[in-house]
Amino acid sequence: MSDVALRMEQVYKKFRKGEIYNSLRDLLPALTGRMFRQQELSQNDQREFWALQDISFEVKHGEAFGIIGHNGAGKSTALKILSRIMKPTKGHMAVNGRLSALIEVAAGFHQDLTGRENIFLNGAILGMSKQEITSKLDQIIAFSGLAEFIDTPVKRYSSGMYARLGFSVAAHVDPEVLIVDEVLSVGDYVFQQACMQRMKEVIRGGTTVLFVSHNLKSVAEFCDRCLLLERGRTVTIGPAQEVISAYLDRSRSTHVADSNSSPVAISKVRVRDEFGECAQFQSGQKAWVDIELRARKHCSKLSVTLYITNDAQENICDTSTERLGHGNFTMEEGDVFNCTFEIRVNMATGIFHPSVLVYRYDTQTKYDRWEPATTIYVTSEQDVRGVVHCFPRVVSREIRAAADANCALSTEIAGSDREKAESNSSD
Repeated sequence: MSDVALRMEQVYKKFRKGEIYNSLRDLLPALTGRMFRQQELSQNDQREFWALQDISFEVKHGEAFGIIGHNGAGKSTALKILSRIMKPTKGHMAVNGRLSALIEVAAGFHQDLTGRENIFLNGAILGMSKQEITSKLDQIIAFSGLAEFIDTPVKRYSSGMYARLGFSVAAHVDPEVLIVDEVLSVGDYVFQQACMQRMKEVIRGGTTVLFVSHNLKSVAEFCDRCLLLERGRTVTIGPAQEVISAYLDRSRSTHVADSNSSPVAISKVRVRDEFGECAQFQSGQKAWVDIELRARKHCSKLSVTLYITNDAQENICDTSTERLGHGNFTMEEGDVFNCTFEIRVNMATGIFHPSVLVYRYDTQTKYDRWEPATTIYVTSEQDVRGVVHCFPRVVSREIRAAADANCALSTEIAGSDREKAESNSSD
């Protein structure tokens, strides 16, 4: 038996933008218009585009493989081809083993059926037998947390309840190959943690997992290898951390300084740890930001500003060489200025964007800006949310019995009454 669970070989997928003519009434005017404009109906129609081009990879049995990339890169198209929801235009794909896809949770739910009835319906759609669903029914209901509403028609469910039930059914299919597309963000925080734990159990059980997500922390945590897609083409395939670093590196904005208007330009920015250039850091880890400037003309009273924003464009850190006590500096034509900021990455898990500004404070002149200059990915061993990591610890826990708590409260009240009585008697 082959050790390959999934394979794509030179897969292409073409789509057509715009109208599709389904009737003779629509087609005849379109053909007439093309005749007068001297256009032809051909494969080179401008409305056709390739969603995937020459995609090849394979995933071995028991491996967790990730696919990452920006929106529109072709990730979901690749998964739908592997799930047999659509066929490739060219190329071949193969799946060896029973496959289940978590692409559209709750797909196939009937609005007028109860949650319980939809468990059987959705389970059957996912390939489970009635006996298998019955044996797992209590687990599915318990996992969803919807026992109180399980016999209520799902049309009365909130969107969160709907998604919870859909994921709960899909999470209890026992496939040999599992395809997951951005579904671990359903429900509230507690349910998301349960979803993550369930995924870990599936992977530990030896199931082959193909995982697509914009949550790079989850990709890094779950996957051994990754594929990076960009505009339907393969950029790189390799170890998850290396591919994530390549993805973050390609996310940097292009910086072009205006040589006519800027006497000083930012020529280089890099972030590194103690081992060299780096894109991923642990919360609390030290990092160094190296900055290089080049002068085209004489310019005085300069300072370099380093600021860091998150994905919501919120400014979470802002400082400069001058504000840190190093004064300003002057550059002559052809001079090269280098400086390094040492920072401690005390951010919670997320993606952050260091940016650089060359500035003169007394005239409030901005000479050059690189925003963002680079992108870094921060992880944490502790489950801390927000922007800043305060490294919390629980240093004390106590549960007091109700009788003891009431006794302590009574003692406090009696003491307060006694103090009032003594105060009144002294008056």
